[in-house]
Amino acid sequence: MKKLLFFIIALLPSALFAQEATSNFTVTGKVGNVGSPARAYLFYSIGANQVVDSSLVANGSFTISGFVPAPSNSLLVIDHLGVGYKNLGNTPDMLNFFLDKGTTTVTANQDSVSKGVITGSAVNDDDKYLTNLLKPINDEAKKVNDEKNAAPQSQQNSQDFQRQIAGRMKTLQDKQEVILKGFVTAHPASYISLMVINLLGRQGAAPAEVESLYNSLDPSLKDLEIAKMIKKSIDDQKVTDIGSMAPDFSQPDVNGNQVKLSSFRGKYVLVDFWASWCGPCRAENPNVVKAYNKYKGKNFTVLGVSLDKPGATADWQGAIKSDGLTWTQVSDLKFWKNEAAVLYLVQSIPANFLIDPNGKIVAKNLRGTDLEDKLAELLGKI
Repeated sequence: MKKLLFFIIALLPSALFAQEATSNFTVTGKVGNVGSPARAYLFYSIGANQVVDSSLVANGSFTISGFVPAPSNSLLVIDHLGVGYKNLGNTPDMLNFFLDKGTTTVTANQDSVSKGVITGSAVNDDDKYLTNLLKPINDEAKKVNDEKNAAPQSQQNSQDFQRQIAGRMKTLQDKQEVILKGFVTAHPASYISLMVINLLGRQGAAPAEVESLYNSLDPSLKDLEIAKMIKKSIDDQKVTDIGSMAPDFSQPDVNGNQVKLSSFRGKYVLVDFWASWCGPCRAENPNVVKAYNKYKGKNFTVLGVSLDKPGATADWQGAIKSDGLTWTQVSDLKFWKNEAAVLYLVQSIPANFLIDPNGKIVAKNLRGTDLEDKLAELLGKI
């Protein structure tokens, strides 16, 4: 429903696009015995332009044709009552898939497109293949999350329990990354590989590795506009890659005093991006607390940067106290527009950067026991 709302909000000012005279895609559908006054709506994008095409449904069948210069994430919605896409309510009958050149067939034996099967599309075949590869990991992640939520609140508040959950999720994330990288290597000409590379970059994979995967892609993919945007993002990520000098920034602490990152020069400092509203961050905090308490006497400290929302000072400071975060904490309370997070291209949290006494980034996105292991390597075991 969120995807549908996104499309509708973007499309409200626009009229329906006329179908192209020289179509390069055709979507044919058969959805049970659905008929008049039902209408099929296809939402997709061409560059920055949001497009919606539609067709009447007769005896379950419909056909929509148009033009896309490159594969586009699309949404097919059946308006069973013919009320119009703006009046579909909270539970529309919809199917998400990749729209691409050629003929794509959607078949649903029941009177619901949500049960539809996509055929005739290589990009959707690749998407389905990767989804199946990731299913065991996603199932296990759901199981871990369910276990966490089912535990008594006292257990959920336990640092040992939180550390255990975070460790299991980190293991699953590592397994997921291996599968994603393997998919790109095995499918250099697949549009899905381009999407995977973008995902890896957003999840904090090493820019050098992401760039290597990008360079391995078929030249035809690199000509796409979205590929050029992804390449720019990879290049931008190099600014905060391991070995780079950490960009300096200044933000107010809990008392309103400005704190500069460069003021920590001469120490190893972990710049830790988190927020009070971020469950995975709160689960990771015990690991950071443990490492801090263990190595704070050996030229190591932490600088917490919160992505809390405007006006959420109480939530931010409450979480600091609740989680025992005794190191320096700063925030401009601008949510995802936090200026330090923007500078460091942080797109998901928790995220962290370990900076050496000379101001150089020596590690990033250390989770679970990885932080302690890295500090032991740099400062000696305790």
